[in-house]
Formats: sequence, C-alpha cells, structure tokens
Amino acid sequence: MTPEEMAEIHARCFTAQRPWSADEFSALRAGTHVFACVRERGFALGRAIAGEAELLTIAVSPEFQGRGIGRELLESFEEAARRRGALRAFLEVCAANHPAIALYRACGYAEAGRRAGYYRDRDGKRADAILMHKQLA
Repeated sequence: MTPEEMAEIHARCFTAQRPWSADEFSALRAGTHVFACVRERGFALGRAIAGEAELLTIAVSPEFQGRGIGRELLESFEEAARRRGALRAFLEVCAANHPAIALYRACGYAEAGRRAGYYRDRDGKRADAILMHKQLA
C-alpha cells in the first residue's frame, strides 16, 4: 500500500483529529525499525526496537469496519513485532475512540496510564490519550 493510499484511508478514519499526510507516512516507512501490516482496505503501522513495539496507527476504511479486519491487522502487528524481538507492545488511543478501545481490550491490552488533554480535535476540544500495553512473549 502506498503512502498516498494510507493517507487517504487515515483521513477517512480520523475525522476529529488531524490525519497524517502521505509525506508523513512516507517518512515513517523509511525508518529502519518501522513496519506496515496491510490488508485490503486497511493497515497497521508499527515500530519495534529494543524488545518493545509501538502501534503507531491502525486504520480500516469506514465501510469495511466491523468485519474483523482491525483485529486481523492488530494480530499481524503483534506477530511482526514478535519476529522483530519485541516482548511487549504499546499503543495510545483517544479516550473518545470507544470502538478502538473495545478492540484493544478484547485483544488483551490493558490501560497503563493516561495523558490528560493530549489530543485536540479540529474544534479545539481536548481528549485524554489512554496508554495501553500487552505482553507479547
């Protein structure tokens, strides 16, 4: 999947906060420790280094959500992170993103902390970031 395709899907999914641009996806994917897991109409972007993995973002085209693609992408991210030596995975999610939080909890992620007012939506409202983690090994 090209950075342009990732940016298009990301923009359709992240309507409250600023979506990432094709240039941002391109720069991230050029990183040594960054990897992408791709399915039709969705992707997960992660980074693994020093025994830890971070889910940078995950997105599924809105018309394909609710079909298990997000779960498949999350599982693919975890497997790719394990292959890169990660023992733990971390992610951050907007406290208002209830479907994503439900997915992460169902897949074994637990809340590790919060960043108060971390996200700002396009209207200037703020929301907490929930930090979540999971043991992979």
